[in-house]
Amino acid sequence: MPKVSEGHRQARREEIIAAAIRAFRAKGFARASMADIIAESGLSAGAIYGHFSGKRELLAACAAELLSRRRGELDLAIERGEVPAPGEALAMLMDGIVRDGLDPRALVQVWAEASLDPELRATVNEALRMIRGVLERALRAWFTAHPEHAPHGVDEAVRSLLPVLVGLGPGFILQRALVDDFDEQAYLACVRDLLPH
Repeated sequence: MPKVSEGHRQARREEIIAAAIRAFRAKGFARASMADIIAESGLSAGAIYGHFSGKRELLAACAAELLSRRRGELDLAIERGEVPAPGEALAMLMDGIVRDGLDPRALVQVWAEASLDPELRATVNEALRMIRGVLERALRAWFTAHPEHAPHGVDEAVRSLLPVLVGLGPGFILQRALVDDFDEQAYLACVRDLLPH
């Protein structure tokens, strides 16, 4: 049997992750089954399980994929010298989640289940660590470029603002999922105005 190249394995993993994202988007995390993901991928169960042990591992891979896209967008802006202000960095993150078509109801479901399930909680905590890393890099770059907003130093400014910025993201997602007349653009505009800019 011919040996499968690492490039082929990676391409197959990405194909499976894309199928899982579509299945989670369509049915939410709780209702999407491995059978749904397998059907969405068009691959065999063996092909899926050869890469992922189950739905939770796929959820972690989906989170990593989506967050790596956001990190790439923020890194590109920073490299171009277009360092986003804190509110703009959060807006870029939230806009990206909306563009990816991720149903905010699925995220709310995952958060609710994670409050009772230690294994799922670990997955959510890992995703939050990634989000913190993405936003921390953006904050550090912005405060370095704008030291007048960091009177006690860049490290202190980042340490103080990061938990607030991280907390505003779930507020956006929760309202987008549950509030019928939620004005996401007004929310993000207000975040941009309230945070240092």
